[in-house]
Amino acid sequence: MNKTVFDCLLSFSPLLTEREMLRIPVAVSSGLRCLTKNQRQYATTRKIVVQKPIVEIDGDEMTRVIFNSIKEKLIFPFVDLQRDYFDCSLTNRNKTENQVSKDAALAICKHNVGIKCSTITPEKEHIEEYKLTNLWPSPNGMLRNALNGTQFRESVICKNVRKYVPGWRDPIIMARHTFGDQYGGTNISVPGGNKVSINLKSSGDEKNIEVFNYSGKGVAMLTFNTEESIRAFAKSCFRMALDRNYPLFFASKNTLLKEYDKLFNETFQAVFDDEYKKQFESRGLTFKIRLIDDMAAQAMKSKGGFVWALKSYDGDVLSDVVGQGFGSMGLMIHSIISHDGKTVLTEPAHGTVTRHFRDYQKGKKTFTNPISSIFAWSRGLKHRALLDEHEELMNFTKSLEYSTIKTVENGWFTRDLAPCIKGESFTESDYLTTKAFIDAVSAHLIQNR
Repeated sequence: MNKTVFDCLLSFSPLLTEREMLRIPVAVSSGLRCLTKNQRQYATTRKIVVQKPIVEIDGDEMTRVIFNSIKEKLIFPFVDLQRDYFDCSLTNRNKTENQVSKDAALAICKHNVGIKCSTITPEKEHIEEYKLTNLWPSPNGMLRNALNGTQFRESVICKNVRKYVPGWRDPIIMARHTFGDQYGGTNISVPGGNKVSINLKSSGDEKNIEVFNYSGKGVAMLTFNTEESIRAFAKSCFRMALDRNYPLFFASKNTLLKEYDKLFNETFQAVFDDEYKKQFESRGLTFKIRLIDDMAAQAMKSKGGFVWALKSYDGDVLSDVVGQGFGSMGLMIHSIISHDGKTVLTEPAHGTVTRHFRDYQKGKKTFTNPISSIFAWSRGLKHRALLDEHEELMNFTKSLEYSTIKTVENGWFTRDLAPCIKGESFTESDYLTTKAFIDAVSAHLIQNR
């Protein structure tokens, strides 16, 4: 490696050891130039001042470690930021009997911007480890209900990352309805010899609908939704399609769920015909309703470049499929946008990465991809800039995202991206630790400032 480049990087990225530097053969060709003393001090002498606060929701395990590193290296050196901070780690949720999650939800509705770290949804094995008094729910459901919004996911595209679905060229924006359905419904275990029925009551009338007679043990689930919620979801999807200038597809299984999915189809079509058809036609955009299995097959053959709207469970599953298809879940951007477009909650698209955290606790090197977490911060701050008409902050968020992408494209990446960049024969010398990658992004960010 060019010694000047090495000395320069080491001067402001002390976590990058010489051995790690030598793993990056493209350091010279990346065009990274040595920074002057004034340039290195720029981050501490001219911070961008943000007058209105954002809500920061801290979380658990490896993602919490990554969030702290991102704040230290990529946010606080450049931005003077007010934060309404809530510790929604499992430990603090237990300590506050989950009141902290309720308070965080109220704060996001007040300040209109939330940036959330991934959190543990506890299971029985967590009771002893965290000394839990209850299996406290994930804050996500409470936060989604407070925002009453739509979840949007899309992948960060880097030119050198080969996709597992090679034909995908442009983003596929996954729009997930987050109200009702399986996650809002009721599921029960049914002992043998019982009957399950639905009791429908209205003023002066009652109807009992038999569902199933159980000879042996079984399970049952009741899901629900409302036309009002579906209509708001549809409007969010049409606005996103117009904002990105992409066609929109809504996919369901109305051939089997003849009443449930029919309401979704009819509501989407009515909203389109009444409010968005002319705008779509003027842009040369299309809206189509398709069967979900047909749409999934067509998506695999497509080049991308569309918004795909789905019910809650379908969107949860298929957004992960799409995220991995573009290379890694670590590249996926995740946000919930309220139906009026005013309030945004961003977070990583993946969980707390327990396996990596166990290595971190033992003092071992970790190679978690922090890009989804970086974009959680950039997109949250971008919405703050949009609401406040803060041009300097907006430019910073663009610089942060550009620097992150260019870091990967210049050959600096974590282990999850190695197969997509180097092929299956990659070695440990080809990729960086999480901390070293964040330092590399910091180097590009300072350069691009």
